[in-house]
Amino acid sequence: MDPVDPAYDSAPWSDFAAGMAGAAAALAGLLFVAVSINIRTILADPRITRRGAQALVLLALPVFISLALLVPGQPDVALALELLAISVGTAPSLVRVARPGSRAAEQPVISWVLATVLPTAIVVLAPVLAAVGLLTTSLGGLYWLPAAVAAALLAGLVNAWVLLVEILR
Repeated sequence: MDPVDPAYDSAPWSDFAAGMAGAAAALAGLLFVAVSINIRTILADPRITRRGAQALVLLALPVFISLALLVPGQPDVALALELLAISVGTAPSLVRVARPGSRAAEQPVISWVLATVLPTAIVVLAPVLAAVGLLTTSLGGLYWLPAAVAAALLAGLVNAWVLLVEILR
Protein backbone atom coordinates (compact mmCIF):
# COMPACT_ATOMS: atom_id res chain seq x y z
CA MET A 1 0.00 0.00 0.00
CA ASP A 2 1.23 3.48 -0.82
CA PRO A 3 2.25 5.21 2.46
CA VAL A 4 0.48 8.45 1.47
CA ASP A 5 -2.85 6.72 0.86
CA PRO A 6 -5.30 8.78 2.99
CA ALA A 7 -7.01 5.59 4.14
CA TYR A 8 -3.86 4.72 6.10
CA ASP A 9 -2.34 8.14 6.85
CA SER A 10 -3.90 10.45 9.42
CA ALA A 11 -2.24 13.66 8.17
CA PRO A 12 -4.74 14.34 5.35
CA TRP A 13 -7.59 13.98 7.83
CA SER A 14 -6.73 17.10 9.84
CA ASP A 15 -9.26 19.38 8.12
CA PHE A 16 -12.01 16.79 8.54
CA ALA A 17 -11.08 16.32 12.20
CA ALA A 18 -10.96 20.05 12.95
CA GLY A 19 -14.34 20.61 11.32
CA MET A 20 -15.98 17.68 13.08
CA ALA A 21 -14.55 18.59 16.47
CA GLY A 22 -15.99 22.08 16.22
CA ALA A 23 -19.36 20.95 14.90
CA ALA A 24 -19.78 18.19 17.47
CA ALA A 25 -18.71 20.44 20.35
CA ALA A 26 -21.25 23.08 19.27
CA LEU A 27 -24.00 20.46 19.06
CA ALA A 28 -23.07 19.10 22.48
CA GLY A 29 -23.46 22.64 23.81
CA LEU A 30 -26.92 22.86 22.26
CA LEU A 31 -27.77 19.56 23.94
CA PHE A 32 -27.01 21.14 27.31
CA VAL A 33 -29.42 23.95 26.46
CA ALA A 34 -32.11 21.42 25.53
CA VAL A 35 -31.56 19.50 28.74
CA SER A 36 -31.58 22.63 30.89
CA ILE A 37 -34.90 23.78 29.38
CA ASN A 38 -36.64 20.48 30.19
CA ILE A 39 -34.56 19.31 33.15
CA ARG A 40 -37.51 18.42 35.42
CA THR A 41 -39.23 16.33 32.76
CA ILE A 42 -35.95 14.63 31.86
CA LEU A 43 -35.08 13.79 35.47
CA ALA A 44 -38.57 12.42 36.12
CA ASP A 45 -38.05 9.42 33.83
CA PRO A 46 -34.89 7.27 33.96
CA ARG A 47 -35.35 6.27 30.30
CA ILE A 48 -35.27 9.88 29.21
CA THR A 49 -32.28 10.54 31.45
CA ARG A 50 -30.44 7.63 29.79
CA ARG A 51 -31.39 9.02 26.39
CA GLY A 52 -29.83 12.35 27.38
CA ALA A 53 -26.67 10.55 28.44
CA GLN A 54 -26.67 8.65 25.15
CA ALA A 55 -27.01 11.92 23.22
CA LEU A 56 -24.09 13.43 25.13
CA VAL A 57 -21.86 10.41 24.46
CA LEU A 58 -22.86 10.40 20.79
CA LEU A 59 -22.05 14.10 20.38
CA ALA A 60 -18.79 13.79 22.34
CA LEU A 61 -17.58 10.80 20.31
CA PRO A 62 -16.71 12.84 17.17
CA VAL A 63 -14.78 15.28 19.35
CA PHE A 64 -12.62 12.46 20.74
CA ILE A 65 -12.13 10.83 17.34
CA SER A 66 -11.12 14.23 15.99
CA LEU A 67 -8.69 14.83 18.84
CA ALA A 68 -7.05 11.47 18.14
CA LEU A 69 -6.70 12.33 14.45
CA LEU A 70 -5.28 15.77 15.19
CA VAL A 71 -2.28 14.61 17.22
CA PRO A 72 0.59 15.53 14.90
CA GLY A 73 3.12 12.92 13.87
CA GLN A 74 1.85 10.11 16.04
CA PRO A 75 2.54 6.54 14.96
CA ASP A 76 -0.27 4.49 13.42
CA VAL A 77 -0.18 2.12 16.39
CA ALA A 78 -0.89 5.01 18.78
CA LEU A 79 -3.81 6.25 16.69
CA ALA A 80 -5.20 2.72 16.41
CA LEU A 81 -4.98 2.26 20.18
CA GLU A 82 -6.71 5.61 20.73
CA LEU A 83 -9.54 4.63 18.38
CA LEU A 84 -9.92 1.31 20.19
CA ALA A 85 -9.96 3.10 23.54
CA ILE A 86 -12.67 5.47 22.30
CA SER A 87 -14.81 2.51 21.22
CA VAL A 88 -14.23 0.60 24.44
CA GLY A 89 -14.91 3.73 26.47
CA THR A 90 -18.18 4.62 24.79
CA ALA A 91 -19.57 1.12 24.26
CA PRO A 92 -20.89 0.42 27.78
CA SER A 93 -23.05 3.53 28.03
CA LEU A 94 -24.34 3.23 24.47
CA VAL A 95 -25.04 -0.51 24.68
CA ARG A 96 -26.87 0.00 27.99
CA VAL A 97 -29.33 2.35 26.30
CA ALA A 98 -29.64 0.02 23.28
CA ARG A 99 -30.77 -2.96 25.34
CA PRO A 100 -34.26 -4.16 24.38
CA GLY A 101 -35.58 -3.52 27.89
CA SER A 102 -34.61 0.14 27.72
CA ARG A 103 -37.05 1.03 24.92
CA ALA A 104 -39.98 3.12 26.13
CA ALA A 105 -43.35 1.48 25.48
CA GLU A 106 -44.52 4.51 23.50
CA GLN A 107 -41.47 4.41 21.18
CA PRO A 108 -42.10 2.33 18.05
CA VAL A 109 -39.64 -0.53 17.57
CA ILE A 110 -38.46 0.77 14.18
CA SER A 111 -37.78 4.19 15.70
CA TRP A 112 -35.80 2.59 18.51
CA VAL A 113 -33.77 0.46 16.08
CA LEU A 114 -33.01 3.41 13.78
CA ALA A 115 -32.33 5.97 16.53
CA THR A 116 -30.62 3.76 19.10
CA VAL A 117 -29.50 0.30 18.03
CA LEU A 118 -28.12 1.06 14.56
CA PRO A 119 -26.15 4.18 15.58
CA THR A 120 -24.76 2.31 18.59
CA ALA A 121 -23.52 -0.50 16.36
CA ILE A 122 -21.98 1.92 13.88
CA VAL A 123 -20.26 4.22 16.38
CA VAL A 124 -18.86 1.34 18.40
CA LEU A 125 -17.72 -0.86 15.50
CA ALA A 126 -16.55 1.69 12.89
CA PRO A 127 -13.59 3.01 14.95
CA VAL A 128 -12.57 -0.59 15.68
CA LEU A 129 -12.62 -1.37 11.95
CA ALA A 130 -10.66 1.83 11.27
CA ALA A 131 -8.05 0.87 13.89
CA VAL A 132 -7.67 -2.67 12.57
CA GLY A 133 -7.60 -1.38 9.01
CA LEU A 134 -4.98 1.22 9.88
CA LEU A 135 -2.72 -1.43 11.43
CA THR A 136 -3.18 -3.96 8.65
CA THR A 137 -3.56 -1.51 5.73
CA SER A 138 -6.84 -3.16 4.86
CA LEU A 139 -10.58 -2.78 5.41
CA GLY A 140 -10.54 0.79 4.11
CA GLY A 141 -8.59 2.08 7.11
CA LEU A 142 -9.65 5.50 8.35
CA TYR A 143 -12.55 5.71 5.91
CA TRP A 144 -14.68 4.06 8.60
CA LEU A 145 -14.43 7.18 10.75
CA PRO A 146 -16.82 9.38 8.72
CA ALA A 147 -19.47 6.66 9.12
CA ALA A 148 -18.98 6.71 12.90
CA VAL A 149 -19.04 10.51 13.03
CA ALA A 150 -22.11 10.82 10.79
CA ALA A 151 -24.05 8.18 12.76
CA ALA A 152 -23.08 9.79 16.06
CA LEU A 153 -24.08 13.28 14.95
CA LEU A 154 -27.37 12.16 13.42
CA ALA A 155 -28.40 10.05 16.40
CA GLY A 156 -27.24 12.76 18.81
CA LEU A 157 -29.36 15.33 16.99
CA VAL A 158 -32.41 13.04 17.00
CA ASN A 159 -32.01 12.52 20.73
CA ALA A 160 -31.54 16.25 21.31
CA TRP A 161 -34.78 16.90 19.41
CA VAL A 162 -36.59 14.36 21.60
CA LEU A 163 -35.19 15.99 24.74
CA LEU A 164 -36.14 19.47 23.55
CA VAL A 165 -39.52 18.94 21.90
CA GLU A 166 -40.93 15.43 21.87
CA ILE A 167 -40.94 14.87 25.64
CA LEU A 168 -43.32 17.80 26.00
CA ARG A 169 -45.99 16.26 23.70
